[in-house]
Amino acid sequence: MFDNRETYRRRHEKEGLTSFTITVKETNLNIQADRDLSDEAVSAALTYRQHIEAHISRHPEFASSLTPLPDPGPTPAIITEMTDAAQATGVGPMASVAGAMAEFTGRELLKFSKEIVVENGGDIFARSETEMVFTIYAGESPLSMKTGIRIPRQKKPFAMCTSSGTLGHSKSFGRADAASVLADSCALADAAATALGNRIQTAADIEFAIAAGQTMKGVRGIVIILGKQIGLWGDLKLVRL
Repeated sequence: MFDNRETYRRRHEKEGLTSFTITVKETNLNIQADRDLSDEAVSAALTYRQHIEAHISRHPEFASSLTPLPDPGPTPAIITEMTDAAQATGVGPMASVAGAMAEFTGRELLKFSKEIVVENGGDIFARSETEMVFTIYAGESPLSMKTGIRIPRQKKPFAMCTSSGTLGHSKSFGRADAASVLADSCALADAAATALGNRIQTAADIEFAIAAGQTMKGVRGIVIILGKQIGLWGDLKLVRL
C-alpha cells in the first residue's frame, strides 16, 4: 500500500538483524532475520504463490470475490487460512493475500532464525525477542510517520497489518488514511484492516468501525486514522515518533 516504501522499511530495521528484500512475481518482501536467508525466502514465497495460483486456476472466484466464500474442503494451509480470515471479517479471501504471504514465508524462515520480521506492502509478520514500535504511514494525514504503535514483547509470532483508502493500490471502499490491526494471524489482520477501512467515510465512522472490529474473533488491537482523527482499541499503545 505504500508509495514511500523504502523510508517506511528503514523505520522498522531492528538492531542486530540482517535486512534483505526478495521479489517473486508480484510479491515483494522486506525481511529481517538473524542472517541473510534470501534463497530460503524465495523458495518459500514461490511455494505459497504456487498454492494460491493453483487454487485460483480451479476456483477463479477465489481471486474475484469481494465477499467470503464457503469452505473449499481439503486445500493447502494458506488457502484455508485466507478462507477463514475472509469469513471472520466479511470480505473476499484475496483481501488477506499480502498478510498470508508474509506469514507463511516468515514461518518457513523461523526454521533458520530465532527472530523474523516480514513486511509485505505494510502488512507485517513478526517474531521478536523484544518490544517493537511500528510506524504508521497514513498518507496526507498530519499523523502519518509521526505516530507509532508500540507492541510489548510477545511470547509467540504476531501480525500488524494496515489498509488505506487514500493511498496504495489495494482495493478499498473507504476513506481511512490508515486502518491498522493487531492479531496473531497475519491473514486475519490483513482482512480485518481491509474490512474496517471499508467502513470509514467520515470521522464519525471510526467509533463504529472499532466496535465492529472488537467482534472479530482473533483481533487484538485496532488503530484507525482519518485526517487528524484517530481511534484506538486493544493490546497496543500509541507513541509519538
